[in-house]
Amino acid sequence: AIAMLRNRRDLPWPSVIRLGRIALAAGAHGLTVHPRPDERHTRRADLPQIRALIDDEFPKAEFNIEGHPTEEFLALVEQHQPDQVTLVPDDPSQATSDHGWNFIADAAFLTPIVKRLKKGGFRVSLFADSDPGGVNAARDTGADRI
Repeated sequence: AIAMLRNRRDLPWPSVIRLGRIALAAGAHGLTVHPRPDERHTRRADLPQIRALIDDEFPKAEFNIEGHPTEEFLALVEQHQPDQVTLVPDDPSQATSDHGWNFIADAAFLTPIVKRLKKGGFRVSLFADSDPGGVNAARDTGADRI
């Protein structure tokens, strides 16, 4: 929300790093970013700064990058090394993420991506709807959590 407000105004404030520092100092367990292709949320340029903030000042905090697993997104993840990657089934034209994965229909798409991310040492979470029937199918993808 902070990055979205900054980007809407096309100004350098509010500062994502300054407010991230305040949140972590106040006890937040980590920071989550959603670098959408149009950069209306987090900008790609924010990622190394957030990674450095956590590494340098809050080494016990977690860094979570969430987004739709395009090749570009996966390259960002591999470059910036978050603790967790949350895969979201959002279309770039959506205003916000409004639904979870269909784990049965999307299993063939998700499973190799989850495997790739886990091989890279990332914890993987999948954005889910509140469908109890999907939990077992989600587990079958190899993800760590939903």
